[in-house]
Amino acid sequence: MERVATLAVPMANKERNITGIINDYSKRLLGFIRKRVGNEADAEDILQDVFYQLVGNNQPIEQLTGWLFTVARNKIIDRKRKHKPELLEDIYSGDDDNLLSWTELFYAKDDNPETEYLRSMFWETLNNSLDELPEEQRKVFVLNELDGISFKDIAAQTGESINTLLSRKRYAVLHLRQRLQTLRDELLSY
Repeated sequence: MERVATLAVPMANKERNITGIINDYSKRLLGFIRKRVGNEADAEDILQDVFYQLVGNNQPIEQLTGWLFTVARNKIIDRKRKHKPELLEDIYSGDDDNLLSWTELFYAKDDNPETEYLRSMFWETLNNSLDELPEEQRKVFVLNELDGISFKDIAAQTGESINTLLSRKRYAVLHLRQRLQTLRDELLSY
């Protein structure tokens, strides 16, 4: 005998089984999510998160449809916020394929003197720019981007909220991007 999980959702005073809710709403929710996220994998992850939240919910839900779409919208916003932190690669990637690209510089196989010089200039500028930052911004950037520590772990270490850490890193990235763009422009002007 197959057991079906049920969820107490006041909808015309009857319980609905979770499988039925998933079957009834998956297609519409996935379509809604797809329109708002970049790729299929993210859309499916968000849909799964919505249903996890539904299963974990122990509060009555008056309007199931509205609740599901509100949760989906919130999950989409959360996902975008998570992806908002800019990466070091975002700082040093080139905007124009014909111009100097920091990414290409780092992955270049040739270790000729010019490449080594450009790498050393990049790191010198990056380190000097990091020194210009307020301590809190520098620390979160270094811990997350250079040391590879997650925001969750940094928050646990420092007692700061993840949103505060994200904001600090964002300000650091904006400053670093400006300084490295200046270096890039100077190199290209010669």
